[in-house]
Amino acid sequence: MYKVLIRPILFLFDPEKVHYFSFSMIKFFSKIGFSGLFRSLYVVADAKLERELFGLKFKNPVGLAAGFDKNALLYNELSDFGFGFVEIGTLTPKPQSGNPKPRLFRLKEDKAIVNRMGFNNLGVFDAVEQLKKDHRVLIGGNIGKNKVTPNDDAVKDYLICFDALFDHVDYFVVNVSSPNTPGLRELQDKEPLTALLNELQRENDKFSRKKLVNRKPILLKIAPDLTDSQLLDIIAIVADTKIDGIIASNTTIERKNLKSHAILLEEAGGLSGMPLKDRSTEVIRFLSEKSNKAFPIIGVGGIHSAEDAIEKLEAGADLIQLWTGFVYEGPALVKKINKAILNKL
Repeated sequence: MYKVLIRPILFLFDPEKVHYFSFSMIKFFSKIGFSGLFRSLYVVADAKLERELFGLKFKNPVGLAAGFDKNALLYNELSDFGFGFVEIGTLTPKPQSGNPKPRLFRLKEDKAIVNRMGFNNLGVFDAVEQLKKDHRVLIGGNIGKNKVTPNDDAVKDYLICFDALFDHVDYFVVNVSSPNTPGLRELQDKEPLTALLNELQRENDKFSRKKLVNRKPILLKIAPDLTDSQLLDIIAIVADTKIDGIIASNTTIERKNLKSHAILLEEAGGLSGMPLKDRSTEVIRFLSEKSNKAFPIIGVGGIHSAEDAIEKLEAGADLIQLWTGFVYEGPALVKKINKAILNKL
């Protein structure tokens, strides 16, 4: 129904406006009692789907990637579509409007999206207020820095977000790989990245001792455009800083072998969707094999079918996330993936 009836109508309109319209509709239908219907249609409940990683129990291995529910407005409602976890953000200390519009583009022929949103969000403290309600799903907090914050002071921004979210999320994701904040990817270099992660780990230890609770898992989200040498650095950094895992991968700045109109291909920003599928899988396999499976990996990028998801898992991912595939294929994709995983067991 979604692909035949709903998607063609939604795709007639501006993608960013459609995003907010869809949010409003999900919120509205959930408020008038459709949550149970959504769960009956899309949730696959089976103990065999459960995964235990970095001290957390995931109901199933299919999550919603950051960027969809940036401001933690809809995480419970989105869990009704069958997700085992939802990642909010990217959040920054201060609210920011992001880059000028238009900044979100559909490449329909490629089943892809280009975005240059620029960490538009209402700020971490607004999200904290949203997160004070009961959670029906595990929540990851994806954190970044404000555009106006120089890289030399970036650690302060990440610490502000970490401190604010500590009591309200189940795990953290450090985002240094978005191509839409000038200079951000420079923080992926070995020296500044090691310093940032070590500082967050010290803060993590301090909070866990102070509050007499377990430390929160910290994961790093990396770009798919890293070289093999840089990926080997990432493996070494994980070992040195003892963070809990990697999310592979963020959007790409590459524009290879695309079918869409040339004007769309000239739009700056990160590319997600089907064209990213093979490269993200390559990165997952490389990290898994070269590290001898030393840390968990969440695989994301180009998952538009159950087969795509299984491919990521077989390459070495422990969990997977959807974003663009969810937009193109609809919520039935989550159910199809979970059923396919069960059938493989």
